Amino acid sequence: MPGTGTPVPGTPSPVTSAPGTSAAPAAGTATAVKDAAEPGAAPADGSAPGASGGPAESAEPEAKGARRARKPRSKARRVLRWSAITLAVLIVGTAGAGYWYYEHLNSNLRKDALDLGSGGLEKPEPNAFGQTPLNILLLGSDGRNSEKNIELGGARQDADRKPLADVQMLLHVSADRSSMSVISIPRDTRVPIPECKDPDDGKVYPQTTAAINTSLQHGGPGCTVATWKELTGIYIDHFMMVDFAGVVDMADAIGGVPVCVDKNIYSHDKKGHGSGLKLTAGTHSVKGVQALQWLRTRYGFEDNTDIGRAKAQHMYMNSMVRELKAGTKLTDPMKLRDLAEAATKALTVDEGLGSVKKLFDLGGDLQRVPTERITMVTMPWQYAAGGEYVVPKPGDAERTFSLVRNDTALDGKDKKKKPAPDPQPTTARNKLDVIVQNGTNSTVQGPVSGRANVLQNHLVSLGYSAAVTDTRLTTQADTTITYPAKEGRGDALALAKALGLSKDVVKESRSATRMRLVIGNDWRRGTSFPKPPAGKEEAGKAPDSADALNGEDKKACMKVNPAYTF
Repeated sequence: MPGTGTPVPGTPSPVTSAPGTSAAPAAGTATAVKDAAEPGAAPADGSAPGASGGPAESAEPEAKGARRARKPRSKARRVLRWSAITLAVLIVGTAGAGYWYYEHLNSNLRKDALDLGSGGLEKPEPNAFGQTPLNILLLGSDGRNSEKNIELGGARQDADRKPLADVQMLLHVSADRSSMSVISIPRDTRVPIPECKDPDDGKVYPQTTAAINTSLQHGGPGCTVATWKELTGIYIDHFMMVDFAGVVDMADAIGGVPVCVDKNIYSHDKKGHGSGLKLTAGTHSVKGVQALQWLRTRYGFEDNTDIGRAKAQHMYMNSMVRELKAGTKLTDPMKLRDLAEAATKALTVDEGLGSVKKLFDLGGDLQRVPTERITMVTMPWQYAAGGEYVVPKPGDAERTFSLVRNDTALDGKDKKKKPAPDPQPTTARNKLDVIVQNGTNSTVQGPVSGRANVLQNHLVSLGYSAAVTDTRLTTQADTTITYPAKEGRGDALALAKALGLSKDVVKESRSATRMRLVIGNDWRRGTSFPKPPAGKEEAGKAPDSADALNGEDKKACMKVNPAYTF
């Protein structure tokens, strides 16, 4: 792959005064959005931005402003969608079952490789208490690899087609387990997909730019993980992927979940297209097939695109979490058993999460998060030129990802500690040992050659004559200064000030032995750190464009599209 220089995680870094890094920039780096005529650039199913249908939705009219008219999608592209976060929630609900039964359920689980890319992101450093955040990518596929999947999803002729990852949510649990943030990405978001190698047949899928849901077809869920890491700069610990077999059984086992619509809704038109959901205005408890219809409904909610459907899924999941935490669901052992069977049979996980005992432990972590500290958002997005598809919204999308990278809750309710007085530096500039490392490695953009050398020379000009470079290339979204002990914080803060960096980049490292400046992908050129755009929104929380929904919001109600009311 062009412009790689993958480091060896966990090994000592060779330190030298030689210039920067030797890796060359990647030739012909990919852009975030390419012409629709480029191979792989058009959405795989020719659908509208963020729009997709269930078994009976393929020929419905396009959403206003979403795109120009196209031929109706074939039955082969009809998909059933429901949020993969269901499984994470169900784990919480089953946390009291007997251990012997978990062992029985182990045989139901399917396992796959975690990451098929070569981006090289490293797991975040533990905080002062030895805690690390937890990031899980939750995927819902439209695979028809069983009779039940075919029955639910239709399109028998699609049985041999590789599935698409039509639901994608990143679940972030804070290091202290006090909050949970969930980011959904519309399935037709056009993003760079890095080169991936299928672990089963060895086929190499070249780097491309395409709808994010097609990444699953490039070797499996590990390529979707690699795509998310490249897009967000967030380290991903695990993935959980579900198909749509057993959805109705699980919904029945859970029992009724309260949902709300602001008007009568009938997701059905004169041609018989739509999910079939029919509810009168107000709050209803849905289960079974009706719950499935709610999770599938696109035509009838808001602007008839996948954006509205994601919001409806968020509402359903939040409501289900409240029901489970209130202890009003899954009290019947037989229902609990049926649910556990259905859930594990539908689940594919990475090898590091490949036992029900590990899922049980994960459930314990999730259970610790108060409902009011659960925040679900959709990645800020905008239509690309021509309205053919959506792309991450400049500024707002990166701001949302940055909050997660820095373990800041999206609800803006993290406790603000009174800052302690900044300690004074204890070492003269010309005596301070500083290692400068190039962290601009990127499988899509390619690394910026020589960044460590550029900044090392700049530090020398500022009086840090003992600064040296680490010749190995690494991958990091944010520039950081790490120091090995509390007594080094004063020197680290002074270094940050000299470089024009904020205090936020300074972090204590439990594993560091020397001070280290890693130049991230947020500083790919020059010796002056780019100033962030001035924002009027409150810092430390998701931007308004992320459309945040709090887990304790019991008044949330879906807006019904006027064309689908009665």
